[in-house]
Amino acid sequence: MACLLETPIRMSVLSEVTASSRHYVDRLFDPDPQKVLQGVIDMKNAVIGNNKQKANLIVLGAVPRLLYLLQQETSSTELKTECAVVLGSLAMGTENNVKSLLDCHIIPALLQGLLSPDLKFIEACLRCLRTIFTSPVTPEELLYTDATVIPHLMALLSRSRYTQEYICQIFSHCCKGPDHQTILFNHGAVQNIAHLLTSVSYKVRMQALKCFSVLAFENPQVSMTLVNVLVDGELLPQIFVKMLQRDKPIEMQLTSAKCLTYMCRAGAIRTDDNCIVLKTLPCLVRMCSKERLLEERVEGAETLAYLIEPDVELQRIASITDHLIAMLADYFKYPSSVSAITDIKRLDHDLKHAHELRQAAFKLYASLGANDEDIRKKIIETENMMDRIVTGLSESSVKVRLAAVRCLHSLSRSVQQLRTSFQDHAVWKPLMKVLQNAPDEILVVASSMLCNLLLDFSPSKEPILESGAVELLCGLTQSENPALRVNGIWALMNMAFQAEQKIKADILRSLSTEQLFRLLSDSDLNVLMKTLGLLRNLLSTQPTLCVLANIADGTTAKELIMTNDDILQKIKYYMGHSHVKLQLAATCCILNLIRNEEEGSQERQDKLRDMGIVDILHKLSQSPDLNLSEKAKKALQQYLA
Repeated sequence: MACLLETPIRMSVLSEVTASSRHYVDRLFDPDPQKVLQGVIDMKNAVIGNNKQKANLIVLGAVPRLLYLLQQETSSTELKTECAVVLGSLAMGTENNVKSLLDCHIIPALLQGLLSPDLKFIEACLRCLRTIFTSPVTPEELLYTDATVIPHLMALLSRSRYTQEYICQIFSHCCKGPDHQTILFNHGAVQNIAHLLTSVSYKVRMQALKCFSVLAFENPQVSMTLVNVLVDGELLPQIFVKMLQRDKPIEMQLTSAKCLTYMCRAGAIRTDDNCIVLKTLPCLVRMCSKERLLEERVEGAETLAYLIEPDVELQRIASITDHLIAMLADYFKYPSSVSAITDIKRLDHDLKHAHELRQAAFKLYASLGANDEDIRKKIIETENMMDRIVTGLSESSVKVRLAAVRCLHSLSRSVQQLRTSFQDHAVWKPLMKVLQNAPDEILVVASSMLCNLLLDFSPSKEPILESGAVELLCGLTQSENPALRVNGIWALMNMAFQAEQKIKADILRSLSTEQLFRLLSDSDLNVLMKTLGLLRNLLSTQPTLCVLANIADGTTAKELIMTNDDILQKIKYYMGHSHVKLQLAATCCILNLIRNEEEGSQERQDKLRDMGIVDILHKLSQSPDLNLSEKAKKALQQYLA
């Protein structure tokens, strides 16, 4: 019996809720304008903080009516303003609410509202636009569709502190990539926003600062301009430095540090400038301490990783500032004890986002260890570091996996570590697993690291070969992504260096001469270079090995190449190329084919002479590049001997 009753009860509750909401919508259609206004005001009070009420009103069609009233010339300014306020409140609900508003074409209606002479109405429209544009479901492009919008927003910046706050917030959320940066820059964003950094309103200063951080990111043009901008007789970098002092709010310190970091990375500020070494770097290290909130620690570490990434000196300074390497180890123990966080809501949030801390720590360790052997040693000696990285390689979050691979790749540049820690922890096993089925961005870094593990002195080389690496790498050479083709070929080149004939035969068999030829015709210069390097290694013979024995399928690498005219023509073509490195690599291949002491050299020499190779060698022996001319002379000596 209870089962039968359940549905009607739920239906009646729903119809009651909808009925109470319908009363609000019905009042929007009253012929008396005063009653309509009162209806909108009552609706505004009903939806504040009530997501259920917001959803009901949207379902009942309140949005199209509110937008109609907002755009009607006969509506009073007060009514239009109240409509914009209610729409803004609806937008503050769920993402679905925002989607519904976008479907009703709210953005063009609000942008049209900005043409009104009434400031209160303009502010209400901007507040609503700010809420909509800061939602992840809103496409940024909607701000740039109409070319008149950006200049009009720039003009409105001077109207009030609210227009300044909302417009800067819209800009900083909708500036994604160089195209948007250029549009805003060309419409005078720098000049119009710079003076807002000295506003009496903290919110305005903060939003202006955020604007500059997104404008300067990876943008030399904007960054070079910012360096020379004066505000009240003070240069912008000096203002940013003041804003990252310890007595300023954390959000302000962090964003100022970002601005200076991005300007430095874009080449506008030198890496040895005091504002970077003595101000920005220490500020970002401070953000990594236990005392900071999770999101501050994440942002601090990621920004610092970006700042020091290309500069050895900054890496060394950071590594000895406030025990940073040990401090980052705490990122993996978070939250260490539940009692430390009394706010349950905060604890719940942090548990969901703890993976972001691990990702940030891996990124920063990767930057710290990019060049200096002593720093790498310190990182690896940090408690359980290698175990943490190996665990990171199999985390569910793609971003954490990518950061862990990057960290490992950075540490794999050390000969010492490749021979010790990497072997002790059998790092190659989880790495091979990562390479089986990963997104391209992870594959690029993981395959790059595999190149290091396949170097001749690496103890991991043997087990990697036994675990089917040849097929995997040959597969990478067929990728559409040039970075993966380069890494596949590079790893095979390292694998073939002074290798036994069996390994060389496996590579040739798996790769096939057809694929080898395709790689020699590749449009990417790096692929060509590495393919010629692979050929050179396949064709070279170790003096310690007995004269080339016939391998499994009865052919040697040399015979395979010599019987493939297409490949020979390619090698000949690269000998005459304008790029010296390609000429050198091709000449090395020829030298390995014609060495006198090897069986069959006379036939190979004759065939190559008939192809005109000797004439080319004579020309190359006169090359201004000493390395190239020496190799050419050495090859010619084989003919004279």
